[in-house]
Amino acid sequence: MITVEHTGEHNILEIRMTPPVTDRDYTETLIPAIDAAIAQGDRVRLLAVVEAGFSDFTLGAMLQDARTGLKHWRGFDRAALVTDNAALKAAAAAFAVFMPCPVGRFALSELEDARRWLRESPGTIHQEDLGDGILHVSLRGKVDSAAYENDLEDLNRFMAGHDKVRLLIDLRDFDGWQGLGALRDHFELVRGHASRVERAAVVGNAGWQEMAVGIGRRAFGIEARHFGAEAFDAAKVWLAG
Repeated sequence: MITVEHTGEHNILEIRMTPPVTDRDYTETLIPAIDAAIAQGDRVRLLAVVEAGFSDFTLGAMLQDARTGLKHWRGFDRAALVTDNAALKAAAAAFAVFMPCPVGRFALSELEDARRWLRESPGTIHQEDLGDGILHVSLRGKVDSAAYENDLEDLNRFMAGHDKVRLLIDLRDFDGWQGLGALRDHFELVRGHASRVERAAVVGNAGWQEMAVGIGRRAFGIEARHFGAEAFDAAKVWLAG
């Protein structure tokens, strides 16, 4: 059974799935609710509270689930799965990277955390002009494709005003990318402006960052260096030197 529990602020559509889940639940309840929510707000934040397991879904329901996802592929802004079923969580984790939107996974006891996550803004990118062609770019939280779209105009404007730039890339509060789309946008952004970057300092403590700096040096021919989170001021001095 699928019930629509709540359609609230931030265009959040909250649904609950309890056994058994049939194809009629999709065609008569879920799909009309999603269609109406998208028509009203263009993009929907979906909260799915699932108290059923794989065995509780009929074959028709599984097929409808796939069709619903494909039909509304670009209509979801963010989705949260709330369940204690380990198999469902594992499946969501495996497919989350292919989704065009962030997907959060929560236990039933974390329902309020899921609601709060849907209400909050996703990861952000902040830019600050430090003068002398130095741009401080700070990535915070879990960054998705929308963050790059919002950031691109300001970055293009800064690049247009400088023949050569030096980048202070601040990853101290960065939690990674939301899916392949955001990661692709990141590389396209780097590649598009690499020729103007004279020097880059990457600040953060994640193990992969120093390796990424080495790859960036070889791939783009940029003078780059990694600094630990505690060496933020030293990174600024190195850029200015």
